[in-house]
Amino acid sequence: MQINDLPSSGNTGESSATRDLIALADRCVQCGLCLPQCPTYVKTLSEADSPRGRIALIRAVAEGRLTVNQRYEEHIDLCLSCGACEAACPNQVSFGALLNQARSQKESLGRRTLSQRLFRRLAFGLLSHPVWMSRFTSILRVYQLSGLQRLVRRSGLLRQLGVDQLDAQLPHLPRGRIWREHYPAVGTPRGDVGIFLGCVARSVDTATLSAAIYVLNRLGYGVRVPREQGCCGALHRHAGEIASANDMENANVRAFSKLALVAVVGTASGCAADSNANRNEASALASFTDISRFLADADGWNAIEIAPLKKTIVVHDPCTLRNKLSGQVHPYRLLERIPGITIESLSGNEMCCGAAGSYFLTQPEMSRSLLQDKIAALRSSAATVLCTSNIGCALHLAAGMRGAGMTLEVLHPITVLARQMGFRDGQINR
Repeated sequence: MQINDLPSSGNTGESSATRDLIALADRCVQCGLCLPQCPTYVKTLSEADSPRGRIALIRAVAEGRLTVNQRYEEHIDLCLSCGACEAACPNQVSFGALLNQARSQKESLGRRTLSQRLFRRLAFGLLSHPVWMSRFTSILRVYQLSGLQRLVRRSGLLRQLGVDQLDAQLPHLPRGRIWREHYPAVGTPRGDVGIFLGCVARSVDTATLSAAIYVLNRLGYGVRVPREQGCCGALHRHAGEIASANDMENANVRAFSKLALVAVVGTASGCAADSNANRNEASALASFTDISRFLADADGWNAIEIAPLKKTIVVHDPCTLRNKLSGQVHPYRLLERIPGITIESLSGNEMCCGAAGSYFLTQPEMSRSLLQDKIAALRSSAATVLCTSNIGCALHLAAGMRGAGMTLEVLHPITVLARQMGFRDGQINR
């Protein structure tokens, strides 16, 4: 499809938001260096599914030369928000901010169906309220353990309801954990670190969070877990719910601002990347970073005994870590502390795995295509463990491997390291 195939709206009025949108778009000089970096362009070879094509569409709508319709929405919604174009852009175009604003304006038009609106309200409502999310996860755990999941899968009901992709993504859910507000340091104290639990990981990936606390404690850092923290808002922001995302960001700032902290760390690179992109240097989250980056420069390692590990580990680089935090080297540095380990970089790491927050639900065909590329790369690896630093990628890749009959263990790098320091899943600092 050509960019100029969309109909004109005839509306040339400009609001302040529209002028901001046009100003962001003006930075793009249409050089095309982003094209080979963009997963959707590589897959479709459609200019409208490239970063510069989307910028042209967004600007044309903002200037009233095109109207928002189904075809426009398809091209905008197909974007993964992976950030590869921004990382490659010589003119530093803020494509992520541009896309988020365009999606926000699109959502304000109210073009979604009733069922779509209800699903978004339910999903975003759960993510926004940790207590609700915890209760929902407990229900899902009963659904798994009772055998009901197997029966429902066989019935075909999940496909009829359109939630088969979501069900396939579910890992074996752990027992719920009540997080203490303080985990004291072991040995020489080096200050307190706040840990960001995240909306999904706090219920689905408690082992990784526990491993992170374990390692931090043994390096001499006390760990603070403010109860008032919630979702980082990244999924909301990328879906055009910018006001809600900002509200969640502000709530987290208030939660962590009450504490005297050396830093705030997270085990999901997506959360750290969103906070980094919207950073206020004066806020309590100004020091929010991925745990691998923090530990790469942390003190105390000379007093830590790390057992050898004779395994080959293949490392997946999440887009948020590579493109938005420029921190893809840090998980490798963390794993290199383990004697005897063999570390590989997953072939094709420069391309998104297709998880992209809720993208695997909203764009299942493109998501599956990108996932299959990762599965093919994993088949050619001799590794027995796959490491990734983002919970969404981990769930997506694990689901893909289950579907392909593969048995690689999927772990966060901090969990691999913690195990060689004596950590056992579920254990922290008793």
